[in-house]
Amino acid sequence: MKNYSLFFLACIGLCFTSCQSPGETSGLASVSIDTTAIDTYLSTLAADDFLGRKPFTEGETKTVNFLKEELEKMGVAPGNGDSYFQEVPLVETTATPAKTMEVQGPGGNLELEIGEDYVIYTQREQERVDVENAELVFCGYGIVAPEYNWNDYEDIDIEGKIAVVMVNDPGFESQDSTFFKGETMTYYGRWTYKYEEAARQGALGVLIIHETNAAGYPWFVVSSSWSGGRLDLQTPNGNMDKCAVQGWVSLGAAAKIFQTSGMTQGRFFEKAKSANFEPIPLGVTASTSLTNTFKKDVSQNVVGMIRGSERPDEYIIYTAHWDHLGVGEVVAGDSIYNGAVDNASGTAAVLAIAKAFTQLPKAPERSVVFLFVTAEEQGLLGSAYYAENPIFPVEQTVANLNIDAMQSYGPTKDLVIIGYGQSELEDYAQEVAEKQGRYLVADLEPEKGYFFRSDHFSFAKAGIPALYAEAGKDHLTKGKEYGEEKSQEYTANAYHRPADEYVAEEWDLGGIQEDAQLYFEIGQKLAKETTFPKWKEGSEFKAIREESLKPKG
Repeated sequence: MKNYSLFFLACIGLCFTSCQSPGETSGLASVSIDTTAIDTYLSTLAADDFLGRKPFTEGETKTVNFLKEELEKMGVAPGNGDSYFQEVPLVETTATPAKTMEVQGPGGNLELEIGEDYVIYTQREQERVDVENAELVFCGYGIVAPEYNWNDYEDIDIEGKIAVVMVNDPGFESQDSTFFKGETMTYYGRWTYKYEEAARQGALGVLIIHETNAAGYPWFVVSSSWSGGRLDLQTPNGNMDKCAVQGWVSLGAAAKIFQTSGMTQGRFFEKAKSANFEPIPLGVTASTSLTNTFKKDVSQNVVGMIRGSERPDEYIIYTAHWDHLGVGEVVAGDSIYNGAVDNASGTAAVLAIAKAFTQLPKAPERSVVFLFVTAEEQGLLGSAYYAENPIFPVEQTVANLNIDAMQSYGPTKDLVIIGYGQSELEDYAQEVAEKQGRYLVADLEPEKGYFFRSDHFSFAKAGIPALYAEAGKDHLTKGKEYGEEKSQEYTANAYHRPADEYVAEEWDLGGIQEDAQLYFEIGQKLAKETTFPKWKEGSEFKAIREESLKPKG
């Protein structure tokens, strides 16, 4: 950030008005994000002592107490009345699946192995789930999208059967931006949607075919993340409206299943890309089982607030998820999934931003909230609970600024907007980025659906304009090839693995500091304004926001 003289700051402060356009970032107080603080927060949160920060563990207790203590030390007030916590009722289901899934078909019998060929679990609070000779039906992408005239469950009675569906959506690899959204994944491409839709259709189960490019992550991420205890929000019906069995099959295992049906995998996939697709009973059955144990408890969102000096009932909410995967499968002699990048980095950045706000000459005009949410890794559960049970009214929430998985290899020339074209918040980001000498780019990997994979999505679904931006791959001094190499290295070797550790000597915090500074200045500007940022034309969230802002009564 540029250093301005006090005189210049005073002058531009007199010129600042709340009517200025999103691009005008003058008048912001010159406070720099503290890199030393980022280092301290990161090294603490990503330490082995925090046991991978999984909800319902000693790691959670250490994490939420640390966050509370740091907010208290810097003078940030409790954000939920007189408490720094919002209880999130969760149920942890620990499933013990059968070691095999027996598949029988006209082409022969298969014995698929848990972990290597498939993973399954259930959200139902049911001690035992038995699947006996359930018919498998290939249901394309598992999508029902009236706006695209698309129904992969057309004229099929799926009750008592298992839907086998493809990952991502039909626009993937189509090279046609008008077909769904082309390379940009829609929500229809997310695994969460596919489970939801299969349940709505009445399916007994659903299995998603994993493919690395279309999913955006390798099979190891599935096999490690979907084993052990799984968390869900508690519901009055014990989640009995969900499918009895949900899971994934590897691409190789899917090929074997299709082979037993007498048709090659490629022909199935080609058929699924057509709007005229109709579900295909495979003539194949599957048998397996699950036994489950349950633990009901509450996890904690941690929330602090700096009360606004002029418009205290209007709120800007920063978010980062504090959780990771805990202690799990041993990889290279290590079983602690520290989650340094994902998301000790974002948590540390939000703490540093909170500290910067406390160092301003006066409190911001609007209230600024710092919300550290639980159970993101289990399906955005902490932010989903907050969105359904907001502490601060949705219609009075100005924006959500979300930070997740910041890169560790230093400053970049580019800033990536995840979900580019959605809201005016990207215009705010562009102006601050340009001041930093950076340029804005759209999501570099739109096919991976990152817009639906972090906590800002829970706010977007409630209509609240949300920003999720991150450093790109055009490294400040080493260029794009270096950035691409480091990004691929992280995905292949560290993402959701014990190798995601903080090694201070190997990390360059300059990029994290720069991105945190950008987020801090966006928050300052939003706090000074009297207007609310809007969703852009064409955003699926625009109508939700407009409805929430209508006068009540």
